[in-house]
Amino acid sequence: VYDTLWRATEAGLSTARPGRTCRDLFQAMQNVISEMDDQGGEVGRYGHGLGMQLTEQPSHAVFDDTVLEENMVITLEPSLNYGDGLIMVHEENIVVQNGAPRLLSKRAAPELPIIGGR
Repeated sequence: VYDTLWRATEAGLSTARPGRTCRDLFQAMQNVISEMDDQGGEVGRYGHGLGMQLTEQPSHAVFDDTVLEENMVITLEPSLNYGDGLIMVHEENIVVQNGAPRLLSKRAAPELPIIGGR
């Protein structure tokens, strides 16, 4: 599950460019997630704007054609239901730029760290 969400986030990072739409971001992440579980676009959204409020428009969803602009601050939040009522969400906060977006925090590792264990 973690690997799928990490790769979905990578797809979002590759897509988050000025001129692309929030629908483009959603679809890029959904294409990866659907390899494991096709939620049929019923998940709502895979991220949103970030600013004065914790959650702002736009929404990275199939219904949102908002065009990304340079210097927009957004979240990428692909999620996946698994097990018995469990959900995993991967989140990165970014600034949209020409070229690669700027991460506002250290990028999560491609492998989930195992703490403790046997």
